[in-house]
Amino acid sequence: MNHILVVDDEAEIRSSLEEILREEGYGVAGAADAVEAMVLLRDTPYDVVLLDIWLPGRDGLDLLAEIRELTPEMRPEVVIISGHGTIEAAVKATKLGAYDFLEKPLSLERTLIVLKNAVEARRLRTQNEEFKRQFSAAAVLTGESVPLKALRQQIKLMAPTNGRVLIYGESGTGKELIARSIHAESLRRDGVFVELNCAAIPEAHIEAELFGHRHGAQPGGPPEQRGTLERADGGTLYLDEVGDMSLKTQAKVLSALDDQMFTPVGGMQPLRVDVRVIASTNKDLEEEIAKGNFREDLFYRLNVVPFFVPPLRERKQDIPLLAREFLLEFGRQYGRPRVEIAEEALDALAQYHWPGNVRELRNVIERVLILNPRVLRIERKHLPPLTHKAGSRSTEEFSSLQQARDAYEREYILKKIEEAHNNISHAAELLGLERSHLYRKMKALGIAARE
Repeated sequence: MNHILVVDDEAEIRSSLEEILREEGYGVAGAADAVEAMVLLRDTPYDVVLLDIWLPGRDGLDLLAEIRELTPEMRPEVVIISGHGTIEAAVKATKLGAYDFLEKPLSLERTLIVLKNAVEARRLRTQNEEFKRQFSAAAVLTGESVPLKALRQQIKLMAPTNGRVLIYGESGTGKELIARSIHAESLRRDGVFVELNCAAIPEAHIEAELFGHRHGAQPGGPPEQRGTLERADGGTLYLDEVGDMSLKTQAKVLSALDDQMFTPVGGMQPLRVDVRVIASTNKDLEEEIAKGNFREDLFYRLNVVPFFVPPLRERKQDIPLLAREFLLEFGRQYGRPRVEIAEEALDALAQYHWPGNVRELRNVIERVLILNPRVLRIERKHLPPLTHKAGSRSTEEFSSLQQARDAYEREYILKKIEEAHNNISHAAELLGLERSHLYRKMKALGIAARE
């Protein structure tokens, strides 16, 4: 239900509007002056305020200015109403941020149309602000390692320019996140960020995806499609895995980059755009050039500002921070925001080599939460076997044979307890031990009992 606040010092008008709007399905409240109105506005988020320009004490334009200072979540659209409407008052109200201006006596039909449009305008504004918040949150680089700090500094230095960027990094390192961070800190931050995954689109369709196509260009296809270059006009185009483009498409991309002009597939008229291009690859493009798979001239156009994203194994200091971040993210998603993770589990994660990088770590945390729906504290035993194996210490870390033996024994007992689903009696059977003997072993090796 959408909520309307009627602010008018004439009780009869206020009451009449409230009654009509309730019949139209709105939630309605009324206020006789600016003070009462601000009390209500600070307490409840309204979609629209119908505001009389003449109020006792303070006029409606002063109140309008104060309403515009509210936080985006609490700020409604404002429609000014007045029985003494003038062009000057309407212009002033518009400059102060009013959505529209209605003269008394009010036309019921026009009032309802304006209110409907104002409600929709606020919905779109709120949706856009939420999108920007999510985008900003998604562009935050988590970590305090030296490589990540250096990367942040490079982004801060280069983002405000229009220089083309080529991001190098293994799969799963977060190249898209770097691209979004560059866009978020650039002068184009209020423009669009459009992504094209060059590896995911079939060769036959990539030109249409990139440049768009016009009516009749593809038999059986949609009549017209705007390409990613056209949609990115005024913003940033991110070409993910650009090394997977065909040589034919590379030639057309090169031409578009040089001229900022292109012709849609099947089109007659070239289009001019203003686009900053950020590309990424998990390949060695110089090696691809030597093999004849990538154009050298395109490489030099894209490689104006190179960024190197380190693999997760080179920034292990960041693994606990990332693990906790993903735990919080998926905890909220699955209705378990208070799940914690033990230091021992974090140590095991930090020792694993993570061939799939940050993406693999994220997937592991999600899998652990899904497979352990009642657990409030993630222990090492809850981690996948691969991280258990990688988490065990190398022989170089042990100063004596006894230490190495204890470490192996501890790993083996933990594995059997996990297989027994934390049932100590069953684990003792699997180990061929008496239950009391197993308890003594666990105590000696520092393993907490969790029946």
